[in-house]
Amino acid sequence: MTLDYALTGLNDHLRGALPPEIAEVLEADRRRAAGTKFAEVGAKIEDFELPGADGVPTKLGELIADGPAVLVFYRGQWCPYCNLTLRTYQQELLPDLAKLGATLVAISPQRPDGALPDLAFPVLSDVGSTVARGLGLSYPVSGPVRDAMETLGTDLEEVNGTWELVHPAVVVVDRDRVLRFVDVHPDFVTRTEPAEILAAVKSL
Repeated sequence: MTLDYALTGLNDHLRGALPPEIAEVLEADRRRAAGTKFAEVGAKIEDFELPGADGVPTKLGELIADGPAVLVFYRGQWCPYCNLTLRTYQQELLPDLAKLGATLVAISPQRPDGALPDLAFPVLSDVGSTVARGLGLSYPVSGPVRDAMETLGTDLEEVNGTWELVHPAVVVVDRDRVLRFVDVHPDFVTRTEPAEILAAVKSL
């Protein structure tokens, strides 16, 4: 079963549980960012230092010291699509990446709060979306979506410190900080398949 198939099934389930007016707002938001310009393969990413969920900082240089890094940008722990994706990457991708000497790391705009996700790879907090913004991934939440999220009990002002989100994306960075693979998903229900990421790393 592909990740896309699992995400589609999750979306069908969640939409059926939502009030129709909220489902309509969120469905429209999936298409709002079409045509946005993102960072491209061949560009260099600036070095960064981000805190983990436990507050301990990690530098990009540490992540690429022994091989490429796979950076997974996600919306937050409150996002069920993100949680499903990260669990899938842990099960289907992490072991193979380890064999190739590549590092897997997840990055979201959530504040570090000391709560460690149940994952076997680093989870970093890009508070203020500084790193994501440099890649063109950050965007402000529209008024209708903000209202819908608050109705569902998600207050991004409290979680992130700002009403700003990131487009889900996977970026592969080599040891020279060059972007070797970039896959961005403005449609937040979709994600990069594990096989695509593995192929990108193997091609380096």
